[in-house]
Amino acid sequence: MTEPCDLSAVEARRLIGWKKLSPVELLESCLSRIAATNGAVNAIVAMDEAAAREAARRTEAQVMSGDDLGLLHGLPIAVKDLQDVAGLRTTYGSLIYKDHVPQADSAMVAKLRAEGGVIFAKTNTPEFGAGANTRNRVYGATGNPFDPAKTPAGSSGGAAVALALGQAPLATGSDYGGSLRTPAGFCGVSGFRPSPGVVPGETRAASLIPFSVLGPMGRSIEDAHLLLMAQAGIDKGDPFSSSDCLSLPEKLGNIDLSTVRAAFSADLGCAPIDRGIAGVFASRIATFRSVFAEAVDRDPDMTDVHETFEILRGVHFVAAHRERLETSRDLLDSNVIDNTERGLKYSLGDVAWAHVQQTRLYQRFTVLYEDVRF
Repeated sequence: MTEPCDLSAVEARRLIGWKKLSPVELLESCLSRIAATNGAVNAIVAMDEAAAREAARRTEAQVMSGDDLGLLHGLPIAVKDLQDVAGLRTTYGSLIYKDHVPQADSAMVAKLRAEGGVIFAKTNTPEFGAGANTRNRVYGATGNPFDPAKTPAGSSGGAAVALALGQAPLATGSDYGGSLRTPAGFCGVSGFRPSPGVVPGETRAASLIPFSVLGPMGRSIEDAHLLLMAQAGIDKGDPFSSSDCLSLPEKLGNIDLSTVRAAFSADLGCAPIDRGIAGVFASRIATFRSVFAEAVDRDPDMTDVHETFEILRGVHFVAAHRERLETSRDLLDSNVIDNTERGLKYSLGDVAWAHVQQTRLYQRFTVLYEDVRF
């Protein structure tokens, strides 16, 4: 028999609304699954079971009283250990913050609570999200749900593993260069990178660099979509946040694909890809490309993208971690040290070149989308 923790987030939320599933029962099922599986994978790294049970009881009482319910009402949500949760140990995967307990929620976490989500656990991440594997000196390494001796990738690896094992129906993540998408692929779940500003992030050290975004993870696209609708909004703390996001739930739910022109690329013309994976991609695309008004195979022009990204990533690391490197080097992991030191080697001329190339990449994408032969 399927346990409550194995239900999709969408189905669990539907049953809660119908008074056929208790939020308390769902939370207890998740906690039991964590107790049974987390020792092997180390995906969940902090919990406040007492506070979570209190929140679950409160959401259940609201259901039984006939109150208006939020999008996530009664659903347990695991939060990546890069976002603050009030009263719950939040380390960012760094020894510098190994005993840090925030006094307030981050803006995104507060929004999830307002939508009825039961915030109950933190998921593992490499230090400050820097790394393609999920390990740090505070909590150790996270293992893949299919084979704990292998990696779940990173940096939202703990979130992906927790979802795959039924430890939580929804989990938050973040993405700079693949941190939502790569762990999802390694663990057989879904991760979606929204455009900058869709999910406001008010804590970036260099707020006008748009690469780092917050986003949803779920066991399916439908579940990730549910979480994204709750995460999306506007916050003046994020300069990329705009009022356009206020209509996002309506837009996401009312897209007529028969009016959409689509282009597909297995590797964007610049990324190495296994031949077998490319074949699977092509076969999957073939099953649904007919639903679009027009569908073509087209690689964008990504000339100089790797060097451009490397330099701009260096700017991000210097902005975020230079002071830590100078004052707390012995407490930092190798990824943060290496990336920050590489960033410090670039000249103003290098950074200016990268910004010019970034602009040219943008312009070439604009031409691609306006191409009448598309």
